[in-house]
Amino acid sequence: MKKYTMNEINLKQFIFTIYKTQIGIGVLSLPRDLAKTAGTDGWLAILLGWLLAILFSIIIIKVMEKHPHDTLFDLFPKLFGRWLGGAVSSLWILYSTFSATVAMISSIHIIHVWILTNVKESVLMPLFMIPVYMAAKQGIRVIGRFAEFVYLFTLWMPMILFLTLHESNWLNLLPVGQNGWFAILGTVKATVLSFLGFEVAFMLYPFLQDKKSAVKGVIIANTMSMLIFMLITIFSYVRFSQDVVMEYVYPTLNLLKLIRLPILERFEIIFLPFYLFILFMTVIPYLYMSVFGISRLLGKPDHRKYLRVLMLGWLALPFFFTPSYAHITGLGKLWGNLGLCAAVVFPILLWIYQRAFFKFRKGSLR
Repeated sequence: MKKYTMNEINLKQFIFTIYKTQIGIGVLSLPRDLAKTAGTDGWLAILLGWLLAILFSIIIIKVMEKHPHDTLFDLFPKLFGRWLGGAVSSLWILYSTFSATVAMISSIHIIHVWILTNVKESVLMPLFMIPVYMAAKQGIRVIGRFAEFVYLFTLWMPMILFLTLHESNWLNLLPVGQNGWFAILGTVKATVLSFLGFEVAFMLYPFLQDKKSAVKGVIIANTMSMLIFMLITIFSYVRFSQDVVMEYVYPTLNLLKLIRLPILERFEIIFLPFYLFILFMTVIPYLYMSVFGISRLLGKPDHRKYLRVLMLGWLALPFFFTPSYAHITGLGKLWGNLGLCAAVVFPILLWIYQRAFFKFRKGSLR
């Protein structure tokens, strides 16, 4: 029997939630991150990262197919037992909480630096928390609908980048492979980090109405993200030289500064408030996965009181910690390393363990 019938999502909501979770903070600095190692060949590494992201996403789906109506936090006790399963659940809760927190404070930092320089983070935090709280408290169905809204509301954003192509130099991309294939392969880690967000499929799968389409869903979501990453990276390289890209903290925003309209300058200041909706869609799935995991771990049906406790912690955070760019960068690197463990290493180990678990159980029943 389905336990989460009242909170189901359709395939479009499944796709858009994963897609918008991936398109967040990292896309703003992606061209610079790739240029550090692979130069202007970084766009080739995006293709390799895309293939790996699809592979790991499919592994996640194959793991969850064995227990189609169980969430990840229901699955752990069945596979590992009560105590070890609880410990693994706790690690996932900590990872989700950390991811949501880093995404939130990074979003606040960007808006504070680029737009509202005279507004304190302690003022921005409660303002940012309102839409995040309203979506996360309602559950997966509302999060899926919000993802659909954000997709439609921000559909114009990739198209606006074509306005930056004046005075571009496509020869900046040549010769292809100029830094060698080892440099390109060395950049794959950075591209996989950009695709982080596909691990929320662990949480979304039990709520998906048509579970047979889950593999198709993760392929489409990762492909949509790949196209955005490719577009931004190539446009940055043809508009700026490699040396110029390396000078910018957020090359994507500097790319938007080149847009000049008859009645508007500093287009990135208009762009960023709309982009906030995308940033929120990075925070919300991780936040919900955290508080939902806490409620399942404690055997409680309502996740909202744990959400309120976490919100109180976020409200107090700016009074004790005001991050600099160095802090944001360090937290982002830590998030990336933890994400590689959660989204790459863990699904592979869980898939191997699950196969061995079922094989052993079948053998013991004979």
